[in-house]
Amino acid sequence: MREPDNEAFVRRVHDLGLRFDRRRLLAMLGGAGALAALGACTSDGSSGSPGSSGTSGSSTGASSAGSLAEVASETAGPYPADGSNGPDVRTLDGIVRKDIRPSFGTASGVAGGVPLEFSLVVHDRAGKPVSGAAVYAWHCDQAGNYSLYSSGVTEQNYLRGIQPTDSTGTAAFTSIFPACYSGRWPHIHFEVYASVATATGGDGPIVKTSQIALPEDVSEAVYATAGYAQSVANLKRVSLASDNVFGDDRAVTELATVTGNVTDGYRATLTISVDPAGHERGG
Repeated sequence: MREPDNEAFVRRVHDLGLRFDRRRLLAMLGGAGALAALGACTSDGSSGSPGSSGTSGSSTGASSAGSLAEVASETAGPYPADGSNGPDVRTLDGIVRKDIRPSFGTASGVAGGVPLEFSLVVHDRAGKPVSGAAVYAWHCDQAGNYSLYSSGVTEQNYLRGIQPTDSTGTAAFTSIFPACYSGRWPHIHFEVYASVATATGGDGPIVKTSQIALPEDVSEAVYATAGYAQSVANLKRVSLASDNVFGDDRAVTELATVTGNVTDGYRATLTISVDPAGHERGG
């Protein structure tokens, strides 16, 4: 189990991510007007309220200017391992891989859980696939722990990896379904880079930092299986509306489409729009 103060630390550091925390920024800048300026509105100016069905999901919408709305920028959280808060796993040999379940290098642990194949499809603001970019993805394990940081798994580096985007703009990963830990909706973190060389070079820049939200009904089905017991209660205490990252718009640009079952595993896909020339800082 994670140390009790770890949960408070997660919430505290998430709250410090002002430059990526849209809910606070909206409050400071005046709500709906700021939301439109951030490109998180749909064409009719509404933020939308996607459902939580296992076959429903998020897609990038058209802005009033006719271009696609960018996926919302979010905090990388306290455990990115991108050099902004402690270790930088991106620079290690072996980090470019599709299957992120095992640790690599000198570490030997393997993350267990319900199988999950997840893909990020990256488009530019005009809807054209962005090929040759790179996605660094990471998430917690079945117990809600993050490798390299959480007590008991500091010597592991599993559930972290980098993949290039192909000709369709897709970067795909083989993983396990992440837990729901206290205070957060089930999610996967990611950073988009201009190329694999940029992602693994250690200096960036980052094009986009965001998160993938996972649907409620799929999460409930997964958490009813062995190994996810603590996630059952945690999921009941949080919603997309109350989550401190997704809460301002209920993950309208971040909710994945998920298919599958607990026996055969699941497939999650999120199509996002980014500005390929965008620059964001880690952390």
